[in-house]
Amino acid sequence: MSDAFVELGLRTELVTELASLGYEEATPIQRAAIPPLLAGRDILGQAATGTGKTAAFALPILQRVADARPGPCKPLALVLVPTRELAVQVSEAFHRYGKGLGTAVVPIYGGQEFHRQVVALRRGAHVVVATPGRALDHLRRETLDLSELHVVALDEADEMLDMGFAEDLELILEACPESRQTALFSATLPPRIAAIAERHLRDPERILIARDESTRGSVPKVRQVAYIVPRAHKVAALGRVLDLESPTLALVFCRTRLDVDELADRMTGRGYRVASLHGGMSQAERDRVMGRARAGTVDLLVATDVAARGIDIDHLTHVVNFDVPSSPEAYVHRIGRTGRAGREGVAITLVDPRAHRLLRNIEQATRQRIAICTVPTPRDVKARRMDMTKGSVRDAITAGDLDAYRAVAESLASEFDPMDVAAAAIRLAHEASEGEGGSEDDVHIPVIESFARPERGRGRPETHDMVRIYISGGTRMGMRPADLVGAIANEARVNPRTIGAIEILEAQSFVELPARDVDRTIEALRGATLRGRKLKVYRDRGTAPPKPGRGGPTQG
Repeated sequence: MSDAFVELGLRTELVTELASLGYEEATPIQRAAIPPLLAGRDILGQAATGTGKTAAFALPILQRVADARPGPCKPLALVLVPTRELAVQVSEAFHRYGKGLGTAVVPIYGGQEFHRQVVALRRGAHVVVATPGRALDHLRRETLDLSELHVVALDEADEMLDMGFAEDLELILEACPESRQTALFSATLPPRIAAIAERHLRDPERILIARDESTRGSVPKVRQVAYIVPRAHKVAALGRVLDLESPTLALVFCRTRLDVDELADRMTGRGYRVASLHGGMSQAERDRVMGRARAGTVDLLVATDVAARGIDIDHLTHVVNFDVPSSPEAYVHRIGRTGRAGREGVAITLVDPRAHRLLRNIEQATRQRIAICTVPTPRDVKARRMDMTKGSVRDAITAGDLDAYRAVAESLASEFDPMDVAAAAIRLAHEASEGEGGSEDDVHIPVIESFARPERGRGRPETHDMVRIYISGGTRMGMRPADLVGAIANEARVNPRTIGAIEILEAQSFVELPARDVDRTIEALRGATLRGRKLKVYRDRGTAPPKPGRGGPTQG
C-alpha cells in the first residue's frame, strides 16, 4: 500500500486499488488537489495535459460518492470534458480506480446512440462523464437529472472554450445545485476562464503546477518516431519495430509495475533477453539487473519511471515509450537517456489512437515534430535482416584475415559453382543472426493514422457525430492512409482536418467522417477508381458488406 496516497487522506479501498495498479508516487497536481477536494473546497487548477490531474479529481470524487453510500441514483458527480476520446479515457480511469467501491460510471458523448445513453442513465449513475454538447442535449430532453449533484469537475476548460462550448458550459453550470462543489482544471487561465471561475466557484483554492521550463525545447538530438497502434496489438508492433531497429540495448518504459511484468514476460516469449526494473524490487535485485545490462547480456530493459531514475548506460541506443508519457517533461527526461556523447539515439513511442492529443501536447512543449510511421510488416523485417547480413559480410570482407577460411572456400568452389558457395554461406550467416533475438509473426496489425491535428479555436468539430464508412480495398492492394484522405478530400471536397481514425485491413478499410459529410462522400467515391480498382463504399453497420446480387444497405 502506497504511503504517498494514504497521507493524502484517501480511503483504504482506493489506496489498495492504486497499489494493485502499480502506482508508486503521487504527482504534484495530485498532492496539491486531493486534500482540499476531500475537504469540500472548490478548486481552480492550472496544469497541463498528462500531469496526472485525472486522478487528482477522480479519486476525491470517488471517495465523496462512496461516503454518501448511495444505491442506484441520480448522478452525484458530473465531469465535463471537451472530446469524446477524453470522455472515454476519463470514464475508464474512474472504473479502474473505483473498482472496489461499486461506483456506477456512465460516459455520454456525441457519436454514441442517444437511446443507449438514456437507458444507462435510467439504470442509475453515480458519476457521469460528458462532453458539453451531449450533456446539454440530455438536460433539454430531461434525461439527465442534476438535482442531487454533489460535485462538478471541468477538465481541459480552455479547450472546451476554444471549441465553442462557453455557452453550453454556462447553461450546464446554472442547472447544477448551488450547493455543489466545483473543480475547474485548465492548461491556461485566460480571462474567459477567470470569468467562469468568478461566476461559478466559491472561494476556490488556486493551484498552479508550472512546467519545468528547463526542459522546454531541450529535447536531445535523437531520431523521434511514433506508431499509432491499438492497445491489443502493441506487443506485436513493438516486436516488429525492435526487429527492424535492432537496438544494442533498449529501455522500454511502462506506466505501472504490472505492465512491466506483463510486457517483460511477453517479450521474453518472443525471444528477447529481457530484464525488469520496478519499485517492488530490492536494491540487491536492482544491482543485479543493472550489472547484466552493463555487461551486454540484456536486449531490453523494461521499467517504470520511478525505477528508471539514475539509469546511465553508455550503450543504450533506444528508448521506447510503450504508452505516451504522462507529461512532456517525462518524455524529455526519458529520451534524454539515449543519444549521449555524440552517439545516435532513437526514441520510439507507441500511441493508442485515443492518445493523439497527448502526443500533440509533447510536440507543442518541445517545439519538435514527432514523425508518425507505419508499423513494419513481416516482409519489412525480413528485408531489414537481409540488409544486416549483407552489411556483416561486407564488413568481414573489408576486415580481411580470411586466410584460414580461403582453403575451405577454394575446395568447395572446385566442386560447386562459386556463387552457390557464397549464397549458401550467406544463408547460414543470415539464419544464425535470425536466431539471436526477436521473432517473425504473421499477426495482422491494423494500419491506423489520425489526421486530426486541429488548430485551436477553429470551429467545433466535436459537435458533429462521427460515422464510420466501409471502403473495399486494403493493404493487399497497397492502400495507404494518404490514398484515402486524398480521395475523400479531392472527390468529396471534405476538409482533411475533419477526417478521424483510419483503419486499413487486408481487404477493406474504414474511415471516420463527420456525419454531415458521409452521404456526399459515399456518393462521390462509389464507383471511383483507386489504385486501379473500382471502390465499393457503404456506411459501416458493424457487419460485413453484402455479397453481389443480394442488395446493399440503404443510405441515410
